[in-house]
Amino acid sequence: MIYRPDYIKAIAPFIDKPIVKILAGIRRAGKSTIFEMLRQELLRRGVPDVRIVSRRYTGMEFADLTDRTMYEDIRAAMDGKGRCYLLLDEAQEVEGWERVVNSLLEGADVDIYVTGSNSRLMSSEISTYLTGRYVSIPVYTLSFKEYLGFRAGSCLSGNELLEQYIRFGGFPLVALGDYGESSAYQIVDGIYHTVISRDIMKRHHIKRQDLFECVVRFVVENTGKTFSANAIAKFLKSERRIVSVESIYNYLKWLEQAFIIYPCRRYDLQGKELLKTQEKYYLADISLKYALLGYNRKMLDGALETIVFFELKRRGYDVFIGKSDTKEIDFVANRRDERIYVQVCVRLPEGSDREVGNLLMIRDNYPKYVVTLDSMATGNEYGIKIVHLRDFLLSEYW
Repeated sequence: MIYRPDYIKAIAPFIDKPIVKILAGIRRAGKSTIFEMLRQELLRRGVPDVRIVSRRYTGMEFADLTDRTMYEDIRAAMDGKGRCYLLLDEAQEVEGWERVVNSLLEGADVDIYVTGSNSRLMSSEISTYLTGRYVSIPVYTLSFKEYLGFRAGSCLSGNELLEQYIRFGGFPLVALGDYGESSAYQIVDGIYHTVISRDIMKRHHIKRQDLFECVVRFVVENTGKTFSANAIAKFLKSERRIVSVESIYNYLKWLEQAFIIYPCRRYDLQGKELLKTQEKYYLADISLKYALLGYNRKMLDGALETIVFFELKRRGYDVFIGKSDTKEIDFVANRRDERIYVQVCVRLPEGSDREVGNLLMIRDNYPKYVVTLDSMATGNEYGIKIVHLRDFLLSEYW
């Protein structure tokens, strides 16, 4: 087991607090492994192993489980043990699990942790049953720092490992194996189709599979670009495929709920308000795009944006696209009273001030960065830090 300490650090303040801890993210992001790390942390704190009750609700033994039998099974496992720590993996597979968790929280001496791969975990049912009594901890695929831990012992250089990370993404299963490109993308493709078929098509009873797949392909091809549901509808119409804007909104919502895509809204830096149109969407892991469309170095711009976007999210920032008059800032990232601005580019062309120029238009003193793969362009220009992607991802402080 490869340790991912940032997640234990995120969970630690809530251990033994009377709230449900919900860890949610795309399938195969490593949530089950985080539960094993949590088990080790509880044991280290002196919790007897017998008081740690673990259930993984994707196994065949739980295929026909109801909320009633789920509740009875957990109560039986806790019987006579005193305070118990419940680790409920993929709980959303059981219809009515929210009522079970609520009943246990109110009627038993427990500390409850839940993982899931669908944002039904943050649905209206939870708001009804667990109002103010749960905290959400997002789980992402591996950061580059974590990836290096998974690849410890490799004979590759730091730059070669960064190239691998950009090409193969951060799914732990891929990082642990010494896979070639074809095998790696085959694994990712399997993860993707499991989510699409099981968490979206089956759950939402999608009948027009062909139209849904067309919408998904459009989103994948345009990850990191601004577009709207109307733009998708117009594109499909040009392909002689008719789908309503309402259906497209549903498809986007369901992709987001399954943690396949993450939205990034636009923020008007002058009007200081969120804009309602032309969002961007980023895939949960850039390898999803390669698995579906194949790898091409022309995709690097979007890949770097995706990697930087999720690094900001991992560090607790709320991330937006910045709009300043006619200029666009790739990312405006806020965390409490902190803010940073980030532009992302593969290369910084000599004599071009686009990336730096857009940031110079912002008249405040918050830190500003250009993140690039161009090792010859790093430094400081007019107070704007130009940093290599590797250094940006590994820096403890920005």
